[in-house]
Amino acid sequence: MHDVKFSDKTLGWNNFADSGHELRTMTQIFDSSAIEPLYADDTLLVIDKPGGLLAVPGRGADKQDCLSARVQARYPDALIVHRLDMATSGLMVMARGPAAQRELSKAFAARKVNKRYIAVVAGRLQAPAEAWGVIDLPIIADWPNRPLRMIDHQHGKPSITRWRVLAHDDIALTTRVELEPVTGRSHQLRLHLRELGHPILGDTLYAPPAIQAMAGRLLLHASSLSFAHPVSGEALAFERPAMF
Repeated sequence: MHDVKFSDKTLGWNNFADSGHELRTMTQIFDSSAIEPLYADDTLLVIDKPGGLLAVPGRGADKQDCLSARVQARYPDALIVHRLDMATSGLMVMARGPAAQRELSKAFAARKVNKRYIAVVAGRLQAPAEAWGVIDLPIIADWPNRPLRMIDHQHGKPSITRWRVLAHDDIALTTRVELEPVTGRSHQLRLHLRELGHPILGDTLYAPPAIQAMAGRLLLHASSLSFAHPVSGEALAFERPAMF
């Protein structure tokens, strides 16, 4: 039987400094115990990554605190299989050991892992004519403006996103959408929605300043993850609702 672990812990930012206490850094607040796997067995872990936390270390001493480092503090054999943008929250799977990493990486490459996201976008996005709409726009790195990506119909890599409308907020003038990336390009969902004319709220890379200011974070969350267990073949499915 699988060892399944759930946690509803909320990751809090330090917001106080009283006399005699220095303001602690984010790294000091977030120790490895702050992130509990939603699922754990001898082969893999499923984690709910907080928004604002790197998935893997970045360049520089100030970018070493990340999901992989925190998880490896408790599970030294945990290895990255895929990533989420720093600003994106939600479900990630990590492999336990190189063999599991190879098998899970193959599943991602073969598009045998189903991922869905929730986002809130600016404006009233009309529902597609069919149950799901499809955005098919090739993406390439915008080298002079890294880390930005851009649409390039001549040189871009094929990039496909399925989407549907979940709800409209006529007061805030926003739309809640569900997204299913068929491909997994960097910034794909953010860029595709921008190209539809409906940037994600809080997107500091692809939204204009007024839409960036509509949320204190990027309103994009990896809410659903399903795949076959790499050893047993059992169908695994995980859901984690967005906290916005």
